[in-house]
Amino acid sequence: MTKRIDSSLLYTALVVLLLGVVHRSNARPRVNRPPGFMRFISNATDFASEDYYDYIIVGGGTAGCPLAATLSQSFRVLLLERGGVPYNRPNVMSHDGFLTTLTDVNNFDSPAQSFISEEGVPNARGRVLGGSSAINAGFYSRADKQFFENSGLVWDLSSVNQSYEWVERAIVFRPQLRTWQTAIRDALLEVGVHPFNGFTLEHKVGTKIGGSTFDRTGRRHSSADLLRYARSSNIRVAVYATVERVLLASSPSVSGSNVSAIGVVYRDQLGRFHHALIRDRGEVILSAGALGSPQLLFLSGIGPRSYLSTWGIPVALDQPHVGDFVYDNPRNGISIVPPVPMENSLIQVVGVTEDGAFLEAASNVIPFASPLHSVFIRAPASPLYVPVTTIMEKILGPVSIGLLRLASTDVRINPVVRFNYFSDPQDLERCVNGTRKIGEILRSRAMQDFMIREWFGNRRFRFVGAPLPVDQSNDLVTADFCRRTVSTIWHYHGGAVVGKVVDSDLKVIGVNSLRLVDGSTFNISPGTNPQATLMMLGRYMGLKMLRERMR
Repeated sequence: MTKRIDSSLLYTALVVLLLGVVHRSNARPRVNRPPGFMRFISNATDFASEDYYDYIIVGGGTAGCPLAATLSQSFRVLLLERGGVPYNRPNVMSHDGFLTTLTDVNNFDSPAQSFISEEGVPNARGRVLGGSSAINAGFYSRADKQFFENSGLVWDLSSVNQSYEWVERAIVFRPQLRTWQTAIRDALLEVGVHPFNGFTLEHKVGTKIGGSTFDRTGRRHSSADLLRYARSSNIRVAVYATVERVLLASSPSVSGSNVSAIGVVYRDQLGRFHHALIRDRGEVILSAGALGSPQLLFLSGIGPRSYLSTWGIPVALDQPHVGDFVYDNPRNGISIVPPVPMENSLIQVVGVTEDGAFLEAASNVIPFASPLHSVFIRAPASPLYVPVTTIMEKILGPVSIGLLRLASTDVRINPVVRFNYFSDPQDLERCVNGTRKIGEILRSRAMQDFMIREWFGNRRFRFVGAPLPVDQSNDLVTADFCRRTVSTIWHYHGGAVVGKVVDSDLKVIGVNSLRLVDGSTFNISPGTNPQATLMMLGRYMGLKMLRERMR
């Protein structure tokens, strides 16, 4: 038997967890000392108005940092990041600051930049060195076999494994399971998500403990840490550098392309423009993410001719598929208030089902204070700390296709995106299967300790927000639950996919010296969580490009 809580204050706790009320801890933040490689990171205001490099990388995010570190071994590299550094921000660097980082946002310089899809689903993108790997939940797991088979790239799997291992030696740790994650592990096994694969970084069907980019002390590590492997004499990193557009020039070549990238224009915090240009045989590489890279292609004049003309953008290349084939893996689930004390835990355990659903969980202790003021209490009320636990499912794929377009010619303004969640029946079927599996988990023995006991011995869950449908065997009712409660797990991708906008080497089709190395090229999400594969991609492509130059 289940019952919803009527308290509006407790419902506020759900909003904090899922939609973004700021969570602030009273604990004194631990001081995070900046790493030694900070010496080659400078504010963009310190850079010359014009300079030349072998490689210019736009976006110091999940893929951009390992790419820059790798290329700098042999060539002069400029890495441009529109945000700041993470190491002087306690909430970014702390496990317990995850919710605050996602929700304490502003328009132009917070580490997380919020946006809302046209469906009304709140979302976020990274705006800090390290990108989304510096603001996410830290779960680390390699891609599934299906990703490598369907990505459109021809992979050297030996180099893939070496690139994963390069990342893992630096920033991946084995998490310690506590109350909630242990219970989820046991529940998954009880309801048949077999086998138990133990701790592994590989994608495997069954229940497993994945890696974490939070160490044992709760300190975050991100792709920004991989810059420690850069050759300091060959790399410069500019923070608070907002790239306005890629500079393009007409230049017939043996490849048949009549347009070439020659550099970028970026603006510093004072509004001054800088020109970064590439040397002979150099390249511009966009690693600005699934929103930022398609947006920059549009603003640089690469996109559908008729569409760019409506914005008054000079057309350099009529490329009809920029901004198409955008995807976001929908997240659905439930949240409960347990009757027992609970720790903060982000995703550590995952259940990989054979029905196209991945099951994960988190727990948070959330402070909130009553807005009501009692005439009998003169002193300010102390916040009430409420534990909230969540079980969620993410679907494989997805196959529902969305669309990205400009909202402004100001690059600082988020583009407009519609993901069209569940527009393909296959996605909806997978969500229904995952939702039913959550129902099985709630009915497992492992979950009994998280139910409250009522008079006469009855036990029930104290739900916050929408509970699961009572009749989960009803396809229509369960599908309606999926549509009503859809949210994001922040794994959106696409917008410049392989075979449409870029080729199998991630070079922009029709433009010389311009590549994309980030999730905008993906037509499928890699496994349960993408950050491992994006960091691998940065290292992998860097090694591949070095080999190309050495031939």
